Amino acid sequence: MKDPYHIWKTAIGITRWIGSPASIIIHTVLFVACFIAAAEELIPFDSMLLILTTVVSLEAIYLAIFIQMTINYTTQELKEVGEDIEELQEDIGEIQEDMGELQEDVEEISEDVEEMTEEEESDEAAEEARKAEQRKTLADIQTDLRKLMQDITKLQKNGVPPTPPRQ
Repeated sequence: MKDPYHIWKTAIGITRWIGSPASIIIHTVLFVACFIAAAEELIPFDSMLLILTTVVSLEAIYLAIFIQMTINYTTQELKEVGEDIEELQEDIGEIQEDMGELQEDVEEISEDVEEMTEEEESDEAAEEARKAEQRKTLADIQTDLRKLMQDITKLQKNGVPPTPPRQ
């Protein structure tokens, strides 16, 4: 026996052809030819009707079978498509969950970056304050040294010898 898929494809092809304009034309020509043959007395009218009725009945039986096979095939295909849609919906749901988790991760990273930036700015501000304090201390030392130098110069002018530094 042939592959059922091949048989289904054949049934679908026949059903499509039967529903086509070419089929209507061919059937009409055959029916007219049968009636013309009977009218021209090429075949007896009773025999033509018997043969035509038998052929049309057999064609209708097979056509009904082909149509039912086409419906069954289409139903099966629709069921498979429905299953595929369900799988896609599940996949989309999982992707949405993953996107939500990624969004949360991005938000956490953004918060961490903000904290690091604030700490860095805070560290930079502390460093600037420390440098300003050092500059002030250096300026104070320079001022004290100038005053000390001026005092030493005054003392030397007044004749007081400098005292050696203590150890």
